[in-house]
Amino acid sequence: MNSNTNGKPKIIIVDDHLIFRQGLTSLLTKENIAIVMDEASNGKEFIELLAHQKPDLVLMDIDMPYMNGMEATQKALELIPDLKIIAFTMYGDEEYYYKMIDLGVKGFILKSSGMIELERAIETVMMGESYFSNELLRKIIKNFGKTNKPEFIELAHLSEREREVLQLICIGLNNDEIADKLFISPKTVKSHKSNLLEKTDCKNTSGLILYALKNKIVDI
Repeated sequence: MNSNTNGKPKIIIVDDHLIFRQGLTSLLTKENIAIVMDEASNGKEFIELLAHQKPDLVLMDIDMPYMNGMEATQKALELIPDLKIIAFTMYGDEEYYYKMIDLGVKGFILKSSGMIELERAIETVMMGESYFSNELLRKIIKNFGKTNKPEFIELAHLSEREREVLQLICIGLNNDEIADKLFISPKTVKSHKSNLLEKTDCKNTSGLILYALKNKIVDI
């Protein structure tokens, strides 16, 4: 899916609060981060927009009337399988995140996050990678610490290099940044990621991050 000719991604904002949509549209436009091609107040309106709009990226609220973010995500990805979606959330339930990751959401960011972090999230997801808000990661870790016991995992199955890569993934570095940090090629980073996904039975990088946090494999 191609972005606009000026290099900025075309975005649809889906949120039931008008003032939030308007404020976000204004900021994204003013800072020249993205082109907001349309807005929707719920999932149903959003799905109707997809009949004639082809965005590069969707900023999706979770808790909306008529059709929530989870159902809208599922329907949208059935229509456009390669559509990139970042979920806006105030939630703390880890099972909820797993469901959204399984559906194909590429990023998660708290509504309380600042514009700098949102810009990084958009850039990261548009590069084909996953993004978790730093604040959200801290909330997830805190929640896991209270409610979850680590599952048994044989760390011997992960090489030292794989654990290094996993640690850097979990602190938000992309493939190029990990490659620079470890003095290896981006292609090698991708290979390590593939091995990590296979060994942990995770579907994608977002799932891998949650898995690593839940099982206390990395420290953040």
